[in-house]
Amino acid sequence: MTIIDNAIYVKGVRSATPPSLEQSFETLSQHGGMAWIGLYRPSEGEMAAVADEFQLHQLAVEDAIQAHQRPKLERYDDILFTVLRPARYLDQTETVEFGELHVFTGKNFVVTIRQAETAGVAQVRRRLEGQPELMACGPEAVLYGLLDQVVDDYAPVVAGLENDIDEIEDQLFSGDTAVSRRIYELAREVIQFQRAINPLPDMISLLRGGFAKYGVDIELQRNLRDVEDHVEHLISKVQGFRELLQNALTLDGTLTANRQNEASAAQNEQVKKISSWAAILFAPSFVAGVYGMNFDFMPELHWLAGYPMAILMMFGAALLMYGIFKRKGWL
Repeated sequence: MTIIDNAIYVKGVRSATPPSLEQSFETLSQHGGMAWIGLYRPSEGEMAAVADEFQLHQLAVEDAIQAHQRPKLERYDDILFTVLRPARYLDQTETVEFGELHVFTGKNFVVTIRQAETAGVAQVRRRLEGQPELMACGPEAVLYGLLDQVVDDYAPVVAGLENDIDEIEDQLFSGDTAVSRRIYELAREVIQFQRAINPLPDMISLLRGGFAKYGVDIELQRNLRDVEDHVEHLISKVQGFRELLQNALTLDGTLTANRQNEASAAQNEQVKKISSWAAILFAPSFVAGVYGMNFDFMPELHWLAGYPMAILMMFGAALLMYGIFKRKGWL
């Protein structure tokens, strides 16, 4: 069963909790009030029943069934279809988990459709049930309450992302080779977060445009303005995160290139030393090799000074090359 909660409210107070959609429709038609039906991944049949009862537009119903929608607010005559993307920060994995919440609001009903596990809708229902005067404002109160809850739940996400960025700054200068991957993954989460919050100002603007036409309660108008302020602050904060991560990625590339250059320079120094010693050892090896050929006609073999001269040549050549390489700084 996909019905999470199903209630009829009269003057802001829960007056009935029907066990099925059919009984909800019947109770609403007999006693009036406002129906708030909470669904979790409803089937096409259940959505068809809700759509027939409340005259929901077919395009909006298809979006609600298919899910994976971007945040948006669409008006179909007197019915609003709102898509929100709740988010929460998971401390264990240091990642952001995004949900999806669809809300249909009409003159006397609210239908909330969750595509992922989230406690936000239940919290809003409890809070509004504790404020009957606010619940009495009707479906607009529920929609604004849900919007406010989603935006408030973004605050821990922002705090978690900020902490991750601080850790990345420490990793950058510690030489951690895994930092590049973490920067990329965090940047991807920030982009997803931006996609969730960037449409909100336009959505709120559309709601504000209907204040006069639909006689929205003045207290709800104030609440929406407060939500709008929070959204603008979040957008500014998250944009700053994206810029910081872009700078971190650039800095990581620079530091990586510097480390590679340093490693290459150190390797070049080692090659110079090895090459120098090879050249130094080559000179006496060459002289010894020539004298080791044992030809019969080598005058030096019969000289009294032949052996000392060969030794002197070997050591002299080695010392000369050592001096040259030392002067060049290769040794």
